[in-house]
Parts: sequence; structure tokens; C-alpha cells
Amino acid sequence: MAQSDSRTVNDAYLCIITNTHMSSTRTLADLKPGEWGVISRFTDEELSLKLLEMGCLPGCMVQMNQAAPLGCPLCITIGNGQLSLRKEEAAGVLIEA
Repeated sequence: MAQSDSRTVNDAYLCIITNTHMSSTRTLADLKPGEWGVISRFTDEELSLKLLEMGCLPGCMVQMNQAAPLGCPLCITIGNGQLSLRKEEAAGVLIEA
């Protein structure tokens, strides 16, 4: 997604489905506070549409900020904003660290 800002959500969704490059792939839930990763794809189609609408696009850098005391929810930074995700949702976001 870093190549051009003119891509549509449909293009991003196709990228999610067809992306098979998985070197050093972990999930967003695996990151420790302060660690960064690049979103590579999603494992849940319904969740992926929700996250795409919030700006979580493949190729975007994401940082784990902190987790609540019991481990859920997780606070992440993506772009200029912050999101809170359930740990189960974060486990559906595959990243390349």
C-alpha cells in the first residue's frame, strides 16, 4: 500500500487474500510493548473489513503500545492514530517484524 495512495479498499482486500509472503511472520498479539511490525495480511475476512475501514492496511507499520493488566485490550499505534483491539482480534492480524 506504500506505492500509491490511489488504491482502493478493494485493492487492499485483494492484497490481503493473495499475499503469501511470510518471512518472520507473527501476529499483532505477539508483539511486546514498544515493538513495531508491518501488517502483511488478515486471517478473518469479517475482521479484515472492519480494520481496513480504520486504516489498518497491508504494508502499514504498526506499534504495540501497551496491554491492559489482564492482557486485553491491546493499544496499538497505526499512522497518526491509536486503536484498542481485543487480543483475539490482534491475533488475526499477521505482521512481519
